[in-house]
Order: sequence, then C-alpha cells, then structure tokens
Amino acid sequence: MATETVAKPRTSMRVGVQKFGTFLSGMIMPNIGAFIAWGIITAFFIPAGFTPNTELAKLVGPMITFLLPLLIGYTGGRMVYGVRGGVVGAAATMGVIVGTDIPMFIGAMIMGPLTAWVMKHLESLWENKVKPGFEMLIDNFTAGIVAAVMGIVGMLVIGPVVKAFSNGASAVVEFLVHNGLLPLTSIFIEPAKVLFLNNAVNHGILTPLGTEQALSQGKSILFLLEANPGPGVGILLAYMIFGKGMAKASAPGAALIQFVGGIHEIYFPYVLMKPIIILASIAGGMTGIFTLVVTGAGLRSPAAPGSIIAVFAATASDSYFGVALSVVLAATVSFLIASVILKSSKDTEGDELGQATSRMEALKGKKSSVSSVLTGGGAASGAAAGGVAVLAGPVRNIVFACDAGMGSSAMGASVLRNKIKAAGFPDVKVTNSAIANLSDTYDVVITHQDLTERAKPATASAVHVSVDNFMNSPRYDEIVELVKTSNAASSESAGAGVATAPAAPAAPAAEEEAGPAGILVPESVVLSGSARTRDAAIDEAGQLLLDRGAVDSGYLDAMHEREESVSTYMGSYLAIPHGTNAAKDHIMKSAVSVVRYPEGIDWNGKEVKFVVGVAGVNNEHLHILSSIAKVFTNKAQVAQLEAATTVDEVLALFGKVNS
Repeated sequence: MATETVAKPRTSMRVGVQKFGTFLSGMIMPNIGAFIAWGIITAFFIPAGFTPNTELAKLVGPMITFLLPLLIGYTGGRMVYGVRGGVVGAAATMGVIVGTDIPMFIGAMIMGPLTAWVMKHLESLWENKVKPGFEMLIDNFTAGIVAAVMGIVGMLVIGPVVKAFSNGASAVVEFLVHNGLLPLTSIFIEPAKVLFLNNAVNHGILTPLGTEQALSQGKSILFLLEANPGPGVGILLAYMIFGKGMAKASAPGAALIQFVGGIHEIYFPYVLMKPIIILASIAGGMTGIFTLVVTGAGLRSPAAPGSIIAVFAATASDSYFGVALSVVLAATVSFLIASVILKSSKDTEGDELGQATSRMEALKGKKSSVSSVLTGGGAASGAAAGGVAVLAGPVRNIVFACDAGMGSSAMGASVLRNKIKAAGFPDVKVTNSAIANLSDTYDVVITHQDLTERAKPATASAVHVSVDNFMNSPRYDEIVELVKTSNAASSESAGAGVATAPAAPAAPAAEEEAGPAGILVPESVVLSGSARTRDAAIDEAGQLLLDRGAVDSGYLDAMHEREESVSTYMGSYLAIPHGTNAAKDHIMKSAVSVVRYPEGIDWNGKEVKFVVGVAGVNNEHLHILSSIAKVFTNKAQVAQLEAATTVDEVLALFGKVNS
C-alpha cells in the first residue's frame, strides 16, 4: 500500500544509519571552509608549496592541530545542546588534542557531542529547581566542571583510544593501496551515495582520515573516493544520447549541475529509475580510484562540493594529471556501461523520471532543491499553483511566515492548527515566523501572496502556499488534504486516538491559557471606534498600545509601513495591524488592543469591523491571538462580538475560547 511505502523508510535501519551519518557529517560540513583555508595555506607556503614562505608556513601546524579539531568539537557540541554545548564540547576537545600527537578530528567528533550530552542530561536533573538569582552561578559552574572533567577523560582515555583507531584505519588504507584493493571501496561508496549516505561517508569518515594523511604526505587519495564527479557525469551523458523522453531532455542540465555545480544528488533519480545502472557508477568509481592509485595522485584538502572546479582547486601540485585522468576515465567507463544498459533496455525511462525523483526525495527525507530540473519545475510550489502537492514524506512542520512573524502569521497558524487537529493529525507542528528567520527545515510554508517570493529563497525545498485571507482561506482545506495524503500511514493511528480521546486537541490550548496576564486589558478595548478610514483606525489601535507604554511612537509609524507593504486584513471583518520586523526595538512589552467599528470601515476594499493592534515581545502575545483567531473562525462568536454591549463581554468571549 502507498501508506506503507511512506512510513517504512522513516523507521528502517537505513534511515537510522543515514541519520547517524548525517550527524557525523554535520560536524564537518559547516567547517569545510576552514579545511580549505588550511589546504590553501599548505599548498602555497610549506617548503614544497607553490610559493614557499617559512613565516607564513607557521600557520599550518596550529590550524591542523588546534583550530580544526576545536571547530569540530564546538560544532558537535552545539548540535546537541546549543551554544553552551558547543563551548563545553570545544573545551573538552582540548583533552584529546593535548593527549595525542596526531590531528584529533575523530576525537573531536566524539568529545564535542558527548560532553554536550553529559551536560544536557546533568542539568535536566535540577531544571526548574534552582532558586531565582542562582541560575547563572549554577549554569556557569556546571559548564566549567563538566568541561574540566571531560577534558581530563579525553586526555587520559579517549585520546589514546582514538589514536589507536586512527593508526589502525591508516594501516588498513595503506594495505588496500599497496595491494591494489582500494578500488573495491566503490562497491560500497557508490550505492551509499544514492541512499544519501554520501556526506556521512565522505565527511564523516574519509575527510578526517584524509586530512591526517595529507598532513604527513602532503595529499590524500581519500578526498576523491566519493567526490569524483566522473561516475555521475558519465551516467548523465549516457542518458543524453541513449535516454528517452523527459530523462533525455533533462540530462544535459543535470550534467552541468552535477559536474560544474558539484551537486551529485541530481543524478540519483537516473539511477533509481533503472537500478542496474548502479553498476556503471561502481565501475566508474573503481576506475577512477585505480587511476589515482597508479598515478599516486591526491588532493590537499576536501573538495566540497564535488565540483570539477573544487576538485582541481584542492589538487596537489604534482597530481593534476592523475586527478584529471581519474575523472576522465571514471566518466568514460561509467558512460560506456550505462550506454549498453540503456540501449539494451526496452523500458520507457522518460515516463518514470518523476517517480524516480519522488523516490529519491523519499530517501533523502525531504524535497530536493534541484529536483525541479528533472521534473520541469514547480514541484516545490505545487500547492501554491492551486493543486494539492504530494510530498516525498509525511508533513511534519508547517510554518506561517509574515514580515514580523507576530501578527497575521500567528493568527493564521492558530486557525490552521485547529483544522489539522480536527482532521486527526495533532502531531503536525504548525508555527509562525518572520520571513527573515526562516530556514529550509519546513515541509510547507504559507505566506501572504505578496510575500511568497521573499520566502522561497530561504525555504527552497518546501511546498509554498500563497493566501490572501488568513482567517478563512480556502487554501487551508487544500493543506489539510495535503496532510491527509502525505501522512496517510499515520492517519489511522491518529484517527484512532481522536476517536478514543476526543479531548486530546485541548492540550495545547491549556498551554495558551498559561500565557502572561495583562496583554489584553479592559483599557485597551474600545467598543465604538471613532476612525472612519484604514489609516485612522491603525492610529487608534496603535495609540492604545502607546498609552499603555507597550510601544513608542516609532512603532506606530512601523504599523503604517507594514500596511503599505502587505495588508493585515485577515477576513471575517478582522484586521490586525502591527509593526514590521525591523520595528521590534520599539516594543517595550507585549500588548494587544481591540477596537470595534459597528458601522464598518473600508480596508483596501474589504469591510472591517474589528481592528486588533498587536505588539509582541518573544511569543508572549500568541495565546491572545490564538483566542482571537478561534473566535473569528466561528460565525456565531463573531455575531456575539458584534452584539456585545460591554467590554467585559468581549474579554470574557476571548477568555472562554481556551477554557
């Protein structure tokens, strides 16, 4: 069943290995620039370099011994426990650095996350139990003690163990090289790439070992075992000539991206479309490695991404011929074998490229930022185009984004969150954010139609949905259908949970009730506003915020600026004017104002009867906005608001929503 196909990859052993490998490579990838910097300095200034310089060559040793391991240790610690984890991880890494006489990359990859993990779990023991005023003292001394103890453990225990492992691994590599067996590693490396274990293999294993080898020998063959672009471009060239349909048409663009851009994942769907073609990739990889062994060629530092430009930039001065020959021969062998397979095939590969791309994205765990080259574009924006897009995996995270991330996006998120919970998917996370704070970690991104183009660059792999009405947009029903389709495997268990525990969705509401008091007070509610125009209504709502000391006068200007860029009309007679993201410095405390206009006012061609002014510090105001959103999605409650004769009735209506 389709539901099983979606669910199994997320729980398989392959995914577990992939996640672990991604964690390992995640410590190396952010620091690749530092590795390349070390490679450049080494290439130019050591005695055997292009421009020998004894003084500048003094940088080489400290960078490889201290800088790079400390960066890895900090990054690994930060991945586990934020900046505090990074600091103690880096401090503990000094133990393995001092305790050995080899570059401690693998030691850093152990000590960084391990130390952060220890501190994270240690601090959880007394979380929320420290008396006020003593938090900083406890936090700082905990970090210091943990870092000191783990540094000693690293020096006396972890360092020697890692040194023994590194020496053993180096001996294995030397054995493989001297006995001509190193090319056999392609049997594992090439399939691992297609399963998205490429970064794990390359930067989690080969880069640390290769860097140690490069330090002693000036270059390493290990840097090019996975990064060689030859096997992939050979397959794509075969599709250019012998492929069919969409596969043939898209292969030239894919080849350019793979060979020059260095994005190897672009050729993975072509392999998945006809899995036997992995033999071409393996044979090409073996040929490239054999050529490197014969010629003695290697790179000075990692080539990231695996572009031919990056490969030659990192090539050792005596290895240009060998590296070039390895790429050419790898591409040639891969091309010949793939061509034979394609010519002898009777299948219509071109019709299957879209399916193969979907399988590739399922293996990756999210949409590919380059998949539009293969599918003709638009995959990432399918929902925005009016249809219900189909994701590679379940929808886990949905974000509403607006300029400031505190008004319209918060309201829209609340409305959709309730719809998705009602549909039986309480585990789908719906949040709101400022566009400036977006990252490419979301499955679905929802924005006002005037802001979608701003949001796309930061969230290229997400499905983008544009709306013009945050309260009751018909697009919400499409998104719910998207969640149902993509999360089919989990809908049965979620549905069962709803059937047996219909009150489950009320749990988050209880959290909203726990929000800070005093954000919406009687003095900030006006039952009959005096404004007759949109701008005057913004001033009236903003003045209530100003009178409470929640904002300064600059925030009122920012409210008008926000309205000129994107309308804050929400639908259901509601507008929520608020400042731009840049205006947050003008907010002193969180506050909300409510002004009712019984006769209605024109808001860019829409009728508005309720204007809610918003000023938020962090997320303190969100529980009030959630209450307001729930009211305005209920026609009966909107009617009650229209008929209210006292301020207490308005406050009570908002307060009862979460009860």
